[in-house]
Amino acid sequence: MHGTGRDPVKEAIRRHEEREEQNISILIKQLSDENPTFRCRAAESLGYSGDTRAVEPLIALLDDPIQEVVWVALNALGALHDPRAYEPLLSCLENPDRWIRQGAVWALGEMGDPRAGPVIASLLADKKKGVRMTAVEALGKIRESRYRGQLERLLDDDEHEVCQAAREALKKLK
Repeated sequence: MHGTGRDPVKEAIRRHEEREEQNISILIKQLSDENPTFRCRAAESLGYSGDTRAVEPLIALLDDPIQEVVWVALNALGALHDPRAYEPLLSCLENPDRWIRQGAVWALGEMGDPRAGPVIASLLADKKKGVRMTAVEALGKIRESRYRGQLERLLDDDEHEVCQAAREALKKLK
């Protein structure tokens, strides 16, 4: 290839980018596969990809009938940190399924959007310890001191894990 004017490094980079484009397209298509395992794996991979083209298809997956698929989609949306997911995540906080509430709280915490604080704070009284603990952690990530009093009350929670999470969250507040 000497003297052809072609740069082998640039060619390799171009081919790599083309494969990445193809992979993202394939993963997005797999979000609608009839097999829930494929939907889960695709959602997980898209969350790791950092590619925001996956946000809208992942939001659509929040209506999936399989709870595990929704859980993985929530985690992927949290990993992508895209503000388009904010409203759909808020609507998941009212879901009767504790795993959906917990996943949505985690994702909102990952986004770090202070607008979510009041809704997240309302879940500090959730009956399920995992939801309370995740809400505490999410408020710690938002880092606003206006939640200090609510977090301090959880230092006496019946569940040790919630108390520990409250201690850690309080260290992060402004």
